[in-house]
Amino acid sequence: MEISISNEELEQLLEDVLEIHGYDFTDYSRASLHRRVTRLMRLDNFPSFAELRFKIRDDASYLKRFVEEITVNVTEMFRDPDFYRVIKEQVFPQLFAKPFIRIWHAGCSTGEEVYSMSILLNEANLLHKSLIYATDLNPNVLEKAASGILPLSHMKQYSENYIAAGGQRDFSSYYTARYDRVIFNEDLRKKMVFATHNLVSDSSFNEFQLILCRNVMIYFDKDLQGKVLNLFDASLEKLGFLALGSKETLKFSSINPKFKQLERNKIWQKIK
Repeated sequence: MEISISNEELEQLLEDVLEIHGYDFTDYSRASLHRRVTRLMRLDNFPSFAELRFKIRDDASYLKRFVEEITVNVTEMFRDPDFYRVIKEQVFPQLFAKPFIRIWHAGCSTGEEVYSMSILLNEANLLHKSLIYATDLNPNVLEKAASGILPLSHMKQYSENYIAAGGQRDFSSYYTARYDRVIFNEDLRKKMVFATHNLVSDSSFNEFQLILCRNVMIYFDKDLQGKVLNLFDASLEKLGFLALGSKETLKFSSINPKFKQLERNKIWQKIK
C-alpha cells in the first residue's frame, strides 16, 4: 500500500511538534519534509498518519527518532576534496596571523567534517590556537560526533578523499582501529566544543573567523535561509569566511553585497 500524507496532515504534525516539544520545523522546505516523513512512516511501519501523530505526541523517546530522521544530513570526511584544498590554500594563509581562531560548523551532524577540519588545522600548524564549535539541532548526532567513533568500513573512502584533498600523512595515523570501529585521536577532539544550537530560533553566540554550514540550508525555505544567513553575518568578523554547500549561495541574499566569493568556490569572505 502506498504511504502518503496530505499537506494538511503535515501542517498538523509540525504544529504538534512545535507546541508540545518546542522543535520548530515550520520554515523547512515542505517538499523535503514530505519526503522524510513519508520515508519514516514506511521504515517504522505506520499504517496511518493518525498512528504516527499519536506516537510523536505521546512518546518522547520516539520524538528523538523523528527529529533525527528529519534533520539528518548525509556527510563524510573530506567530502568534496577540492573544497578542502581551497580552505587550506586560500583561507588558512589569511588566518596565520590571528592570535586565536574560532571556527563554527553549523549543522555538524555526526561530525565527519569537524574531524576533517581538525586534521587540516593540525597539518597547517594551526590547531594549537584554534577552537572548533560544532553545533546541531539533534542531540543524538552530537553525541555520536563527540565520541569520535566512526565505522572502520568508511575509512578506505575517507582516506582517498583525504589524499585528494592534499593530505600530508598516513590517514590511519589519526585514529585507532578497534574491531569494526575506529576512534579518532584525543589531540584532534580536545579542540572541539559540541553543543545543541537551533539555526531556526537561537541567536549568535560568538565571533568567528570561519563558519561552515554545508548542505543544511537546502532543506529550508527562502525566508528561513535569509534568516540563517543574517545570523552567520552577525557571527562572522570582518574578513572572516563563510563556506556553504554545493547547491547553496549568497547570491540574491540581503547580505551578498557585504561578501566577495572566492573564485569558483562556495566560500565567501566578509568585506564590509
